[in-house]
Amino acid sequence: MNFHELFPRFITWVEFCSRDILDRGFPLCDDQIEMARNIGISCPERIRLLFVEYVPRPDDPDLKHALDEFQMLGVETSGVTFGYGIFIRSGCSNNKLLSHEFRHVFQYEQAGSIAAFLSIYFQQILDFGYWHAPLEVDARKFELE
Repeated sequence: MNFHELFPRFITWVEFCSRDILDRGFPLCDDQIEMARNIGISCPERIRLLFVEYVPRPDDPDLKHALDEFQMLGVETSGVTFGYGIFIRSGCSNNKLLSHEFRHVFQYEQAGSIAAFLSIYFQQILDFGYWHAPLEVDARKFELE
């Protein structure tokens, strides 16, 4: 099964995770809100951070296999953004990671939805590879030390 066929299942999982983060996550502190605004986010007060031992992966074996093929969401993943929700692996939170993930929030805002963003994002991963995908290159430009 190719990733395009799996994409609707992946969107369903990401939307579930996003709701979970928004329900259980922590709002940004004032300094983080200011950082997010400086990165271009229009609604930083909507962002929630959920600190986890490991960034979760889907239970679906086909989705796990596809993510392995993309070399994404492995045990070493420090953070991942799903809309306004951000998973942060415990012990990894710093301005560099947060600013990178905040830029992804901005990109989600620009795309208009989780599905729209991920459609663009994964096409870029397929076309350029993770490191050279334009959305990742853009997020790295906004990383703060």
